[in-house]
Amino acid sequence: MTSKFSRRPPIPDEAPPFVREVLGKIIAGEGDSLPVSALPADGTFPTGTTQWEKRNITLEIPVWEPDLCIQCGKCSFVCPHAVIREKVYDPAYLENAPASWLSADARWKEFPGMKYSLVVSPEDCTGCGLCVEVCPAKDKSQVGRKAINMAPQPPIRERENINWQYFLTLPEANRTQFSVKSVKNSQLLQPLFEFSGACAGCGETPYIKLLTQLFGDRMVVANATGCSSIYGGNLPTTPWSFNKEGRGPAWSNSLFEDNAEFGLGMRLTLDKQIEFVRELLPQFSAQVGEDLVTELLNADQSSETGIRQQRERVALLKQRLQAINDPRARDLLSLADVLVRKSVWIIGGDGWAYDIGYGGLDHVLASGRNVKILVLDTEVYSNTGGQSSKATPRAAVAKFAAQGKGTPKKDLGMIAMSYGYVYVARIAMGASDQQTLNAFLEADAYDGPAQIIAYSHCIAHGYDLRKGLEQQKLAVESGVWPLYRFNPALIAEGKNPLIIDSKEPTLPVSKYAYNETRYRMLLLSDEQRAEALMQLAEKDAKSRWGLYRQMASMHYNDPASGNGKDSEGQHG
Repeated sequence: MTSKFSRRPPIPDEAPPFVREVLGKIIAGEGDSLPVSALPADGTFPTGTTQWEKRNITLEIPVWEPDLCIQCGKCSFVCPHAVIREKVYDPAYLENAPASWLSADARWKEFPGMKYSLVVSPEDCTGCGLCVEVCPAKDKSQVGRKAINMAPQPPIRERENINWQYFLTLPEANRTQFSVKSVKNSQLLQPLFEFSGACAGCGETPYIKLLTQLFGDRMVVANATGCSSIYGGNLPTTPWSFNKEGRGPAWSNSLFEDNAEFGLGMRLTLDKQIEFVRELLPQFSAQVGEDLVTELLNADQSSETGIRQQRERVALLKQRLQAINDPRARDLLSLADVLVRKSVWIIGGDGWAYDIGYGGLDHVLASGRNVKILVLDTEVYSNTGGQSSKATPRAAVAKFAAQGKGTPKKDLGMIAMSYGYVYVARIAMGASDQQTLNAFLEADAYDGPAQIIAYSHCIAHGYDLRKGLEQQKLAVESGVWPLYRFNPALIAEGKNPLIIDSKEPTLPVSKYAYNETRYRMLLLSDEQRAEALMQLAEKDAKSRWGLYRQMASMHYNDPASGNGKDSEGQHG
């Protein structure tokens, strides 16, 4: 061999044996050489394996400028691949930090005297640039310079790899020491969905990543077939991961048409297990302690502190059950973990939710069960070739709508709101990251079905996804995508459950739409029809806004006093 270049191994040597010996061969294109006996007998694969598959696909990565950074967390919040992360840590950790390590004084009242660092995984970044676009911190003395900027990757790759590896050794933030209700604080939480194979700049994955930051250590996920199942469970590796305690989302993929029922089955199973444990546990009060039993059955798990305390109680219960020689005790031991509150999420795209799986989704909402539904709405069948769906808006071109879709978009949120007991939210993180965070927290806290419809910019829309967040904002400002939260829990307080989180439309729909090829291409083939449909799309936006505004202004009766209240639900 005379070449001075060599290929790196597909998997680094420090990876676990299964990852090296099985997944590594598949990544290297040698999967056909694996014997069947090398594969998992039950079909389950280890999670958190994308961290070993360094794709190294971009020539530019973001670089942090500590002197400008205001530590807002927005870059981490919108990163589609969880490659930008931040930590607050004790200054003592600087002693062993790499020479190239950057830090700043942490700007958190909860963490006085601490240090802050923002780090990028260079070989997992896709170079989409969304982080730079969203960064609000600008250098007044140098045009174009922000607190995070794109720079050539090859010269700094090894340096940033060293920084990334050191970053991973720093302790994760204690979730009980701060509130996660702000964007800034939420990004101190470890994402348990990382380095997926989604398109660079994907509009779906930031929502999933945020879900795992908030609830990932107690999440159960039913995933419809589609983009989210492909980048979520595309062997050989999976981006669904786990924390240092070994906790992470339990994930499974079902068929396109029945995912809602699949997720409902998970909820029903958990509910039955909880019912069984609550019946069985008091029978062992004498052996495990009456106080412990009472605390386990009446635990307040509405906060991170409450959940952690319940986990400690469950660990103590399991320890005490080990010493009891009784078949019922073994049953209780096997199910004790269900006493920690689980968050069941049903995830899929608009093709599933609006179309093929809608019957099941509607059935699940009507059940009243405590399930959460995340609809990643790209307004088109993204994964199967760009066909029109019932989520495709009027005037947009797609397969089977080559002349522009002539009918308006189905209002999935309005249908769900009509039940009166379903939490419903429409979100777009590019327009309001705080409203997005609020919706996820409220949906998880709501004791009943919840449905969140998330605007997800997509490569099928036909523009540079670096501008995806800006397009989300324009969609909201034009009235195409009004932001709202419908929380039935407010009715008991005599309040209107519908809160509109966006302002009255100020832009023509065309100012938003004609930035995208899916709308603009009709102008080239049939300008007259394009303009006619655009005028109808404008009317759609105005009538939808008027209806929501009217609903948000309705009077609700105070159940306690019987007096009518004027509950204006508009938030500017």
